[in-house]
Amino acid sequence: AWAAENGIVNGVSDTEFVPGDDITREQLAAILYRYAGSPEPTGSLDGFTDAASASDYAVDALRWAVGEGLLTGKDGGRLDPAGTASRAELAQILARFAQM
Repeated sequence: AWAAENGIVNGVSDTEFVPGDDITREQLAAILYRYAGSPEPTGSLDGFTDAASASDYAVDALRWAVGEGLLTGKDGGRLDPAGTASRAELAQILARFAQM
């Protein structure tokens, strides 16, 4: 409730949250980006073969997460923005975020 009230998380619609669903890499980036105060993104998505598949709402968050070193690519030079964040990826990204 706190995160929603403070604009850090959004529901899948105006009336529905799905807290039991898996989280995508771009959703995770967006949550951390908003929690960090939506700073100016300094990273680039140009080096990723699938950068164009990122959702519009997540592009700045992904650029920020890449620029801060929170999010790195996968095999084949992919960012995999719509891919599910594994437990290991989530743990690593949160560990990096905690060290910022």
